[in-house]
Amino acid sequence: MVDALRPFRHPALFYRGDTEYVDGVVPFLLEGLDRGEPVAVAVPGRNLLLIEKALEDRANEVRLIDMQQAGRNPGAILPSVLHAFAGGHAGPVRIVGEPIWAGRSDVEYPACVVHEALINNAFAGRDLAVLCPYDVGALPPPVLADAERTHPELWGLAGPFVSPRFDPDGVRRDFTRPLVPPAGVVERRFDLGQLGSLRGFAEIWAARHGLRRPRRDDFALAIAELTTNSVLYGGGTGVLRLWAEPSQVVGEVSDGGTIAEPLAGRIPPSPTTLGGRGLLLVNRLADLVRTYWVPGRTTTRVHFAR
Repeated sequence: MVDALRPFRHPALFYRGDTEYVDGVVPFLLEGLDRGEPVAVAVPGRNLLLIEKALEDRANEVRLIDMQQAGRNPGAILPSVLHAFAGGHAGPVRIVGEPIWAGRSDVEYPACVVHEALINNAFAGRDLAVLCPYDVGALPPPVLADAERTHPELWGLAGPFVSPRFDPDGVRRDFTRPLVPPAGVVERRFDLGQLGSLRGFAEIWAARHGLRRPRRDDFALAIAELTTNSVLYGGGTGVLRLWAEPSQVVGEVSDGGTIAEPLAGRIPPSPTTLGGRGLLLVNRLADLVRTYWVPGRTTTRVHFAR
């Protein structure tokens, strides 16, 4: 299925029902195992069980990951799932990753699409194949259309073919949308002088709105990282906004900076690089991270379930 002469592959598998799912995914995995390639599967729990059962005694040769847990924040999938596995192997690697499933919320979905687009940037030139299943029986047509734009190759009953709509950079632009806070938010403007107090302020606010430890500590740490980034890289000042929703608390930091690297917070920097770990940590802490940037303006929003 995978042409070894082409280093990086990122096909979307369009399937309908359990049989097509297993028939599309398992041969891809077995082919990799037979070639001696490291293989991982990161899919929702129910589908993980289907694959594990179909692999039978070879399941213990595959790294099995529940994407609903590891990928709850789409921004964490690249560093914590894909790069964490692929980065440990020098040769060819195969991964099945299913970041979009029926049940993803409308708020999560744009971050999922941006993640799919960025996979192409993150692994360009790498000897790696990432197969992404899409349930055509459960996902709406616009989601499948977006998959055609984020994947250079499409697999289905008719066989593999090149996607004529492949446009990952256009997808990133389309889904990097302005983030508008609701009315009545708590708002604090800050600069270097106020920076030291913001972590404690965020922790106290989160406690008042029902976020328990240890997630309350994680929320405060994420706010501290984002506000520090604003002072260091966003023009020295910023605006912190906090608000509560029925099932979560939300924090947002805006500043005058520009994110020049789309993969910021998605790929770990080298051990010798100073800095570059704040957004990475935020992605690992939060249940969802959304970012909007244009030249001279960046807004990062973090969601924590309570």
